[in-house]
Amino acid sequence: MKFGIHLPQSGPAASADAISGGAKHAEDLGFSDVWVSDHIVLPRGAPYPPSSYILEPLVALTWAAAATERVGLGTTVLVLPLRPPVLLAKMLGSLDIMSGGRVIVGAASGWLKEEFDALGVPFEERGVRTDETIDLMRQCWENDPIDTVATATGAKLVAMRAKPQPDRRISIWIGGHSEAAFRRAIRVGDGWHGAFQSPDKTAEMTARLRSERPDPDSLFRCERPGMHCGTMRATSRASSINSWKPESNISWRSRSSAIVIHGSAVARRSRRSSSR
Repeated sequence: MKFGIHLPQSGPAASADAISGGAKHAEDLGFSDVWVSDHIVLPRGAPYPPSSYILEPLVALTWAAAATERVGLGTTVLVLPLRPPVLLAKMLGSLDIMSGGRVIVGAASGWLKEEFDALGVPFEERGVRTDETIDLMRQCWENDPIDTVATATGAKLVAMRAKPQPDRRISIWIGGHSEAAFRRAIRVGDGWHGAFQSPDKTAEMTARLRSERPDPDSLFRCERPGMHCGTMRATSRASSINSWKPESNISWRSRSSAIVIHGSAVARRSRRSSSR
């Protein structure tokens, strides 16, 4: 069994020191990986996520990577259609190279229309843009030169090179619970990254993954059931992390036959600003 945490990346706990200190302390305690979430902008008064104060996830992971040596670096989840795919591939590939091959890309197509509108990305195209982004990232990481045209995202690469390229396959875990997301996980994912499902529902979806993607070495089964799967609590003297809340991820990792539980790290710090 392996454990990971969500870094204090948003809300009143979020700061550079909290991220680097939390990541380093997690590594020192033997945690497997650290995670960050993704929203770029949020409508005022949005009920979820609970805070609009969110540090950009790839910058936050880079900061965490610089403070650590071993711990995995994951996104839970990156909204792929909101970013230019070739630039995103370059950023993730560079982070993986510079961190020594530690990146896990949890990725999804997104759900917040207002965020898409703010960034000028057609909300109704999020599915096809997600598929194109995954394909383009793989090509940028694995092909040299790259020759492809992506109609939805507008990317056109003819005899292009995207060096340096990672020297390993970066895992992409597909997030979401729609049929389209599930089919995407089976078709192109290295894993499925769900959220807040009951144990019974998790077992049902895992059985389907095993049925439709039977190769035991071809797919991670990743689930984030939240409070349905019980409570994980720990305490720490770290200035950035004093408690673990009972929100968790549970992952079925077929290659190592391990269960991975990812808890949310929350720092008990005074609220610096009501805007957080």
